[in-house]
Amino acid sequence: MNRRPGGEVDGARVTSVAADLSTEEGAARVVDQLPRRTRRRPRAAPCASTAATWTPSCPEGHGSSVASWPAVIMVEDGPVTWIAPEIERVGGSKTGDERALLQGMLDWYRATLLQKCAGLTGEQLATATVPPSNLTLLGMVRHMTKVERTWFRRRFSGEAVETAYSTPEWKDADFEDLDPANAAGDHARLIEEWKLADAAVARASLDDTFVHDDGEEISLRLIYVHLIAEYARHSGHADLVRERLDGVTGA
Repeated sequence: MNRRPGGEVDGARVTSVAADLSTEEGAARVVDQLPRRTRRRPRAAPCASTAATWTPSCPEGHGSSVASWPAVIMVEDGPVTWIAPEIERVGGSKTGDERALLQGMLDWYRATLLQKCAGLTGEQLATATVPPSNLTLLGMVRHMTKVERTWFRRRFSGEAVETAYSTPEWKDADFEDLDPANAAGDHARLIEEWKLADAAVARASLDDTFVHDDGEEISLRLIYVHLIAEYARHSGHADLVRERLDGVTGA
């Protein structure tokens, strides 16, 4: 699928709107903006129920508190196609204290990964483009959801939450068990995990520690450094995957 300026996808006219699809009102707003002959209830993001009551019904650990679902692209006379939205990257402090600098750098790299996904469909996000590697943009989004949850919430804060995506039997399921139809949900899940991770450590000091399974004591400061390095590494991977997908380059 080729997305071009002027509201076209492979030559078909499209309507692009952003709305909270977890509510009946949000869905109605989407429908109202569609061309009359394409008006029908849109297919919501994967974890929004399509029942008549429009009650959100999300899988365990996904959460239903995402403020607004990503953009929805309505293709005239065709199926509903989700396209990853643009992400605003806000530069952090350049003169703040250590905590502010670490948080700002982490937030920048978080947004950078999703910015590399902007404008792509679920099918594109799930496409490996740099053989023999099986890395995909969707796999990296899912992996970083797992990493955020593992380090901030499960290990440091000791929250009783399951590992995201992976299982003991399939440790790399975050990279490998991909479904393009669930891309919008995976995208939203990472953003939600950012909020939960930040909340989990908001009252902690950088000097606070936890004991890893191997018996090593690790500080919150090191976790921030590790997450920044992890995002930076995968942002480089994302550069290559994205360029091979559609030629898009840039920081």
